[in-house]
Amino acid sequence: MRSFLKVLLISLSLFASLMAGTTVSADTPAAAALEAPTAATPPPAPTPTANSGDTAWMLTSTALVLMMTIPGLALFYGGMVRVKNVLSVMMQTIAITGLITVLWTIYGYSMAFSTTGMEKGVINLHSFIGALDKAFLQGVGINSLTMTIPESVFATFQMTFAIITPALIVGAFAERMKFSAMLWFMGVWFTVVYLPIAHMVWSGDGGLLWDLGVLDFAGGTVVHINAGIAGLVAALVMGKRAGYGKTPMAPHSLALTLVGAALLWVGWFGFNAGSAAAANGTAGMAMLVTQIATGAAALAWMFSEWMGHGKPSVLGIASGAVAGLVAITPASGFVGPMGALAIGIIAGIGCFFASTKLKRAIGYDDSLDVFGVHAVGGIIGALLTGVFAVTALGGFKEGITIGEQVFKQFIGVGITVVYTAIASYIILKVIDTLIGLRVSEEQEQQGLDIALHDERGYNIN
Repeated sequence: MRSFLKVLLISLSLFASLMAGTTVSADTPAAAALEAPTAATPPPAPTPTANSGDTAWMLTSTALVLMMTIPGLALFYGGMVRVKNVLSVMMQTIAITGLITVLWTIYGYSMAFSTTGMEKGVINLHSFIGALDKAFLQGVGINSLTMTIPESVFATFQMTFAIITPALIVGAFAERMKFSAMLWFMGVWFTVVYLPIAHMVWSGDGGLLWDLGVLDFAGGTVVHINAGIAGLVAALVMGKRAGYGKTPMAPHSLALTLVGAALLWVGWFGFNAGSAAAANGTAGMAMLVTQIATGAAALAWMFSEWMGHGKPSVLGIASGAVAGLVAITPASGFVGPMGALAIGIIAGIGCFFASTKLKRAIGYDDSLDVFGVHAVGGIIGALLTGVFAVTALGGFKEGITIGEQVFKQFIGVGITVVYTAIASYIILKVIDTLIGLRVSEEQEQQGLDIALHDERGYNIN
């Protein structure tokens, strides 16, 4: 029967070729198809569909992450500065929220997450920065999806990350930068530094650090190392506050700071668990390990301070909690509870020493310890992700080894540190040349609330 079908097929092919003036042989694809066993046609790729549970969780996560900046970070930083500067810091955080919202809409989302021109394993311009095909949020409509959630929700969620990252830098130069210079710096820094790092890490196949296999679940490199290094550079370029080391500069309201830290802690569940982009087991584990690492880091900082200085402080335990939140961020989707416990303890101790002994040894004036908490905590978390993500230590990342993954994490950290430091320095120096970075000595003594905004944080009669 098979031979008969073959002869019939060849005969029909010959007849058709004669009619068309061509020749065929028994080696034609049609004839070969009968010789070879047929294979099943692969099923078409499933059409993405929206999931209401995932969407509801991501709407909630987006609100939680925005709450981290306003009011969380505003209160956390506002309480740590002197009373004459409380409004200036809060003003900076809310102004950054507005500025980055507009820039993200115009070009930020596109430059961070456009995949046009990207190809896995190929290094080109779009390995470093996205195209502009989604500028002004073109194509982001009611029915457009990212995974199982509306693209509009994904774009807003990522916008909140873009907002908090430059807002974190404010703490490094608090009480001495011009408001106009701050706006210029944040706008340019967002464009030149944040967007390329976010694209390289999170945009997918073809992104430089993505293809290298760097693990960063929720922003250890993109947010915290990025902001912490920029903060250190800003503190060094601007110099110390007037009277630093001679005049008492104690926080004016640790009550505000503690409320801000609590809001950051709660909001961070949206930050980390929300980065699963779904209401699933990964989000649940990210929430669990976030809580474990934060509690462990808060206690580790508290006991380190208690042993070193004789008393535990409210500022210390609040800073320790933030250090734990920072350190678990890159690891939150990859590690288990025991890994989170270890990361939290190491981060609490490491960030305590960076924010006290290292800071005093080097002598830089990082007003609110952005480098000591965010850069150091982010680096600790990024490197330890490579250790505790392996399945042998309770992690959930299959097919990796500790040595190989730690090396990849080191490369990711190194690229971020070097690029951010150089770019931030250039941006700051250009702005300083054009309009000046720092307020006058008289304005600094008067306080930025009155000098720049003609308002007071408290009017007590």
